[in-house]
Amino acid sequence: MNFQWFHEKPKEVIVTLASGNITLNKQASTYFEHAYNVMLGVDDKTHKIAIKPLTKAEAMSQAIPDNKKYKITIRSSYARITNKAFMEEIMALSGLNLLDESIKYPATWDNKEQILIVDLKGGQIK
Repeated sequence: MNFQWFHEKPKEVIVTLASGNITLNKQASTYFEHAYNVMLGVDDKTHKIAIKPLTKAEAMSQAIPDNKKYKITIRSSYARITNKAFMEEIMALSGLNLLDESIKYPATWDNKEQILIVDLKGGQIK
């Protein structure tokens, strides 16, 4: 017999943008399993969003101001960051209308910088 064993392809890292929050799928949320807080960043020239996990020690230290740390809620199948002001800035920068629908984007993990990057010019997932 010459069986070829089935193996599931790796799941995509997907981030869903909505008017008041960012949702990370299960694959994306694995990078945030030990996150206490996150930092959110945007590059207005390249239209990229960065999400950086912070450990409890990093979040509690005074090295990062409180107004730059945001709560992340981690569940078994997703993670969510709720921040309406940040999402309004993203809508203004990109011209996206997230009020009527949420939009999914592929994301990539940058090992060197330890951040999740969402490229708003990279194409939406339908």
